[in-house]
Amino acid sequence: MQPVADAVARLGALADSPRIRGLAERFAAAGHELALVGGPVRDAFLGRESHDLDFATSARPDEILELVTPIADAHWDIGRQFGTIGARLGDDTVEITTYRADEYDGASRKPVVAFGDTLEGDLLRRDFTVNAMALRVPGKVLVDPSGGLEDLLAGRLRTPIEPEVSFGDDPLRMLRGARFTAQLGFALDDATTSATAAMAERIGIVSAERIGEELSKLLLAHDPVPGIRVLVDTGLAELVLPEVPALRLEIDEHAHHKDVYEHSLTALTQAIALERARGHAPDLVLRLAVLLHDIGKPATRKIEPGGAVSFHHHDVLGAKLAAKRLRELRFDGDTVKAVSTLIRLHLRFFGYADASWTDAAVRRYVRDAGDQLERLHILSRADVTTRNQRKAARLQRAYDELEERIAALAEEEELAAIRPDLDGERIMAILGIRPGPEVGEAYRYLLEVRLDEGPLAEDEAEARLRTWWAARQQNPAG
Repeated sequence: MQPVADAVARLGALADSPRIRGLAERFAAAGHELALVGGPVRDAFLGRESHDLDFATSARPDEILELVTPIADAHWDIGRQFGTIGARLGDDTVEITTYRADEYDGASRKPVVAFGDTLEGDLLRRDFTVNAMALRVPGKVLVDPSGGLEDLLAGRLRTPIEPEVSFGDDPLRMLRGARFTAQLGFALDDATTSATAAMAERIGIVSAERIGEELSKLLLAHDPVPGIRVLVDTGLAELVLPEVPALRLEIDEHAHHKDVYEHSLTALTQAIALERARGHAPDLVLRLAVLLHDIGKPATRKIEPGGAVSFHHHDVLGAKLAAKRLRELRFDGDTVKAVSTLIRLHLRFFGYADASWTDAAVRRYVRDAGDQLERLHILSRADVTTRNQRKAARLQRAYDELEERIAALAEEEELAAIRPDLDGERIMAILGIRPGPEVGEAYRYLLEVRLDEGPLAEDEAEARLRTWWAARQQNPAG
């Protein structure tokens, strides 16, 4: 948190930048108010840089466009129906929105756009007080009608008006509360928490796309775990991501196993640490896969003779459940496929830890992971949350060895792009056959040979193919 005087100075310097001052003076000359609002003001107090600037104004969309066009490097009006005009001014991207007073009509999945008349009224209809501060420009007057600065200093998330009214206007704000808990490290106040729990079912009127976008932003936060806990503790997760609270399995007094919910959150924390340590940016696919990797366990839980608990094939079921949920939340096909692949493969490594693999098994591991190999490395390592230090050290050594073997084999034979030693055209020429299922069978046979034995010389690969073909001709069903 920046000292207040420093934050005000930062805001003043921003308002005095030539492009922003020029923008503000044009609006003032036309008789319109203009104010920097929301995130950029909050971030100035938090010491964060922001080049995406949001403004609120008394001007209507057509008037905004008329004022911005002559001085913008580029502009767009894709949000015009909601009162928003976007523009690029030098290094800054700005969005200028007419004062708003949005409400849901009780049944619609989208807010009804209503323009407001005052900056203070606009701010009071925003989600949280820390996002409901503004700096009037060009006069550089801080406007804080709901005590946002005090809440910012206290690390508190509170709605500018009664939370029941705020969440009634836009139920997505309940999800934003969880997201800001993760992004800012703040805590919801008691009234906001209670209202979220009481009104959770109201989230049902919000579109799946908006919910998916909000969950993505939460998961990409520096530490998403506090936000996930808010979702689960308030009951929101039951409605938007029910597979996560379902991980809180009841544990029979005679059957002991790890708390799957807490294990998943610990694994997520460990995966994020590995993500950073290995030099990666926040990765939504990885974080989704880690959070959801055990969601097949509740349906596959079985208490074995003697009291042990098993979850046979939870990897396969979990991959299917994750794909279904992500599709319902309108995630793109590539994300759905990648997350599903990672969940399906997340147990594969533990077979290596129990018995060292052959080179062929290592090749298959890489082939099956495909372009998800690095994410699978992180997921597999993060999945080790045991408190048994000897076991954890053994598993870490095993995975270190596996990665070393993958690297060594990759140098020898370009493992990441394994192909049979003969392509389809060559197979057809050798066997004298036309395109069809038989070519695919031959291709798969040669791929298995490659995986088991590594690369073959072309004449050796041809000889193997002819031998296989002759045997197949003698026994087509075999």
